[in-house]
Amino acid sequence: MQVVAQHRQTAIAHRLKPVLLCCLALTVFHLSGCASKPQVVATRTMPSPNTYVVKPGDTLSGIAGRYGLNYIQVAQLNNISPPYTIYVNQALRLKADGTAVQPVVAPPAPVVPKQPSVPPIQKQSIPLPTPTAKTQTTPVASKVVEVTPPQVTSNGLVWVKPSTAPVIAAYDLANNIRGIRYGGQVGDPVVAAADGQVVYADSGLKEFGNLILIKHSNGYISAYAHNNKLLVQSGARVKAGQKIAEMGSSGTTRVMLEFQIRSDGKAIDPRQVIPMN
Repeated sequence: MQVVAQHRQTAIAHRLKPVLLCCLALTVFHLSGCASKPQVVATRTMPSPNTYVVKPGDTLSGIAGRYGLNYIQVAQLNNISPPYTIYVNQALRLKADGTAVQPVVAPPAPVVPKQPSVPPIQKQSIPLPTPTAKTQTTPVASKVVEVTPPQVTSNGLVWVKPSTAPVIAAYDLANNIRGIRYGGQVGDPVVAAADGQVVYADSGLKEFGNLILIKHSNGYISAYAHNNKLLVQSGARVKAGQKIAEMGSSGTTRVMLEFQIRSDGKAIDPRQVIPMN
């Protein structure tokens, strides 16, 4: 009887083995199929803190976009006026919760050894006509005529016009014109109005397009907006009359240069310091 029972158990095991293998295969297939399904990861805008400390490379619009905020509202919340210049280690308030934010003073300009004199800018030599071979004349030494753009010295700085193009709009706070607008052609040269250091050369502020900011001595900052091409980078030192950009229409509807000057953070009429003739 034991032999017969063992034979029956062996036969049943042989019959159940394919069924168990099939179930195991289906289980593995089901598990592998579930594991292969793509997982959807929800993306969220970073929650904004009450304040944010500016880091190197930050722009006001970039900080606002990171937290889903409007950069103009952030500028108004921190009493920052166009062209919305910010500084490293400056604390920006991102929420209108009434908390006072301590202002951060811009870093002092690096001490530069005083130059003995300002070299003439954009010199051009024009020789006088040479007498022809048929004319008997006494040889006369050729003269050299130097052509220098008009210059004005104000508060220890030598200022020149940033463009030779015609003025299409003058400083007018009533119409929100905070500088002088020059109209010209794409590619016309834009020059530095005075010696200084480039502190911004980028397109982070859409309404100003390709923008250059130059920091000068005695608390002056000059701005050059709507350029087609920037020829200097942040950190570069420039001289008055040096070509820094080419005129364009970035951030506006026509080709022009919008030139602004700020004294201790406040917009002033550029005609107070630059030559207008």
